[in-house]
Amino acid sequence: MENKGITILGIESSCDDTSAAVIRDGMILSNVVANQRVHEEYGGVVPELASRAHQQNIIPVVETAIKRAGIDRNEISAVAFTRGPGLLGSLLVGTSFAKGFSLALNVPLIEVNHLQGHVLALFIRENGVDYNPPKFPFLCLLVSGGNSQIILVRDHLHMEVIGQTIDDAAGEAFDKCAKVMGLPYPGGPHVDKLAKEGNPLRFEFSRPRIPGLDYSFSGLKTNFLYFLRDEIRKNENFVEENKADLCASLQYTIIEILLNKLKKAAKETGIKEITVAGGVSANSGLRNALMENAKKHHWNLIIPKFEYTMDNAAMIAITGYYKFLKQEFVEQSTVPFARTQL
Repeated sequence: MENKGITILGIESSCDDTSAAVIRDGMILSNVVANQRVHEEYGGVVPELASRAHQQNIIPVVETAIKRAGIDRNEISAVAFTRGPGLLGSLLVGTSFAKGFSLALNVPLIEVNHLQGHVLALFIRENGVDYNPPKFPFLCLLVSGGNSQIILVRDHLHMEVIGQTIDDAAGEAFDKCAKVMGLPYPGGPHVDKLAKEGNPLRFEFSRPRIPGLDYSFSGLKTNFLYFLRDEIRKNENFVEENKADLCASLQYTIIEILLNKLKKAAKETGIKEITVAGGVSANSGLRNALMENAKKHHWNLIIPKFEYTMDNAAMIAITGYYKFLKQEFVEQSTVPFARTQL
């Protein structure tokens, strides 16, 4: 039989998006994501509804990924799945499907840490696109709805968190502050859009004084809430009349908090190879600020493509590929976990 390389099927179901992807020898063949619109009316993800939607989506999403990849399922070398962190009910759907699929095909099972997947999305290769991955060691600013971390990456499978949030993540601050302004869920993209029309220096919000490289966003969130409450008492139309400036000032503050610690980490480690990952890395204000700092501090900055910043199975498949090379497989008894570290 002809050797067709290492082909990994990746499955991602940690939150509210069901995704499947196929990667062969590090090259992306397909990446399918089914979004769940059901949560929008609730202003946040409802775990029970998320797990039910995963159950409905998982089979058609996997079938579509295999079909788009142009492969036969018998060519799959291993199945990689998100073990955690995430919503336990959602993770159970992806884990259970991955176990069944690996049993049916008699191929190995590979568990993937969702956070590690976000970092390794930087190594996804695309046909006909220049491949420019970061060089080791590098620093990765991982910013998403549930995580804000600075990670020192020494190798594909050797990562160390050197700074992280002690409470809320940057994505939570975006979404929760957007919610009190009456913006739809998820709020981050709406804040980003309105911020382009506003004055980022119009309003000043609190910045935490956290030692070392750790983050905190709960104080900013509370300060923003109380500021709006006080201003609405004086003028009930305050938010509507100042929405663009509020978004611009909020975004400016969050980005400044993120970058101050990243600059400190770069200075302390002497590393100039800088990357960003996670859903919040799609924010245009953050990307622009990173590019400005890269010029100023002579960083080699690498930003992933937009479709690989959000939760997706391509990042799970690429992590599975590097784990396959090391023969890092797990048993059928493996269970998912809601919380974990890298």
